[in-house]
Amino acid sequence: MSKVLFVLKRREDYNAVVHTNIGLSTGLYNSASFMDNMLNACGIESKMVVVADNNDIDREVTSYKPTHVIIEALWVVPSKFSILQKLHPNVKWIIRIHSEMPFMAGEGMAMDWIGDYAGFDNVILACNAPRMLKEVTVYLQTKYPMRIMDYKVIYLPNYYPQDYQSKEFVKDNDTVDVCCFGAIRPLKNHLLQAFAAIKFANKINKKLRFHVNAGRIEMQGGPVINNLKGLFQQLSDSGHQMVNHQWSPREDFLKICAQMDIGLQVSFSETFNIVGADLISQGVPIVGSNEIPWAFDPLCANPTNSDDIAKKLYWAYCFPKVNVKINQFLLTRYTNNTEEIWTKYFTQGE
Repeated sequence: MSKVLFVLKRREDYNAVVHTNIGLSTGLYNSASFMDNMLNACGIESKMVVVADNNDIDREVTSYKPTHVIIEALWVVPSKFSILQKLHPNVKWIIRIHSEMPFMAGEGMAMDWIGDYAGFDNVILACNAPRMLKEVTVYLQTKYPMRIMDYKVIYLPNYYPQDYQSKEFVKDNDTVDVCCFGAIRPLKNHLLQAFAAIKFANKINKKLRFHVNAGRIEMQGGPVINNLKGLFQQLSDSGHQMVNHQWSPREDFLKICAQMDIGLQVSFSETFNIVGADLISQGVPIVGSNEIPWAFDPLCANPTNSDDIAKKLYWAYCFPKVNVKINQFLLTRYTNNTEEIWTKYFTQGE
């Protein structure tokens, strides 16, 4: 019987005063916790730990004695596995990749590390997106042409708990709350979505409150937040404004989501989009891009066309419950498939 240990790395800027005791209030932590809970509910013993660095892994594996260790994201130096494999020769190590290739291009060591990981026995790469699965498979088959590499790359998609809320929509306010939550990164496309939200608010003759998470700036996202601030400062006389929210624990974040009228997630690259799922789970309609694998494509928008984004915002505003019901249905179908894939993998003794 499989026994699974999820291992995450504590954030570099961890401060016990500022951050939670786990040291993570991130999508990565939430994603792993969802899967940990799902496996336990399906009768597969599982545990999740957060460690300071590479050197803590041996201690956690020795203590828990898992059959499989899932390293969430690329943070373990490949050479560490030469030591870990000797200490734990019967453990299967799974390095789980959470990004598509366009996003991965911003991780300077990714290709080197992925190629090195695959050279170790009992180390497997797991992708949470089908396109990334194909690309990593081609990469490793080309790097190791004399070896059968298919088993080295597997598909383990994201899971999301099916705990959905409903929401009543009030349209007689003189303001409209549109959020574009998530870390500020160029591929998240915040600035164009802000322009689309302004167009939409002008169309319905309301003052826009554009909500963002300004507490996490990543992967050269500094210019993005500066442009957002400049945009709304310049438009201050119009009544449109940007509202900054600091990163918060999941329970608090869901309460914030529930206060929104519409969520925007028209990104250039996604593998799942937990923020969009959080909004839909609280009964808030979303406008995403077709990069979100579970979102209803006709309600998604072109990430390079602010007119299209504004039009889809208007549809979501006019028919919010239809948007929510369709996306909740598709999210449920996606996560049911995820549960089947994970339980099959860990019950067949792979």
